[in-house]
Amino acid sequence: MLISFKSKSSPEVLMYQEHAERILRLLHKSPQRGVITAAEATAALSLLEQEVSYTKLHPKEDVEHDVHTPEQEEGESTEHALQQRVSFSARAYPLLEMLRSASRENEYIMWGV
Repeated sequence: MLISFKSKSSPEVLMYQEHAERILRLLHKSPQRGVITAAEATAALSLLEQEVSYTKLHPKEDVEHDVHTPEQEEGESTEHALQQRVSFSARAYPLLEMLRSASRENEYIMWGV
């Protein structure tokens, strides 16, 4: 299932629910429906940036959290399988940009409506 994040400050961001849930749990928000107010955007941005930095420093822990880490196929090296996965920072990037824009333009972000 997809979650659609909307804000007047930037284009819509679509994210698989299982990936959005990790971010929304970090921000103490419900994945079903919610809003990040303009007042909350700066703090949410800071939290998400900290998590992105942490996962870059600890990539093995990031793999354990990733729901869609590719399995190693027959004849494939472990290194190649790990290179095929999408990092948390790459998944979070569109929402980070939306948060930056919402914070800068004093707008809110909504989903589930």
